[in-house]
Amino acid sequence: MDLYVPILVLAVLAGGFAVFSVAIAPFTGPKRWNRAKLDAYECGIEPTPQPIGGGRFPLKYMITAMLFIVFDIEIIFLYPWAVSFAPETNDAGQVLSSGLGLFALVEMLLFIATVLVAYAYVWRRKGLDWD
Repeated sequence: MDLYVPILVLAVLAGGFAVFSVAIAPFTGPKRWNRAKLDAYECGIEPTPQPIGGGRFPLKYMITAMLFIVFDIEIIFLYPWAVSFAPETNDAGQVLSSGLGLFALVEMLLFIATVLVAYAYVWRRKGLDWD
């Protein structure tokens, strides 16, 4: 249990800071409301009028979000795999065996193929064009 005490202390501190920040903000922040602050924010561009009840978002937003998620997940899986796939060597530097073996290599190739399918989909839908 002693190993988890620092983690619990850090979690309590982070949670306390988050609650404190949200609770104190209405009392310390400026309260000068104007039309510009109440308008929707669209990356510094003048907001376009929206129909009442909302409207449809362009597909580019969803494709960008999907691309971000797909490649984040890829990095999360690839990095530990690459670290543990390093070959085991003896004192003379001779390679004894691979850490994970052929099965792990095939599984990672299948995973990369799946990611490339997602990448091809985004490329075909013009998700990488910013014009």
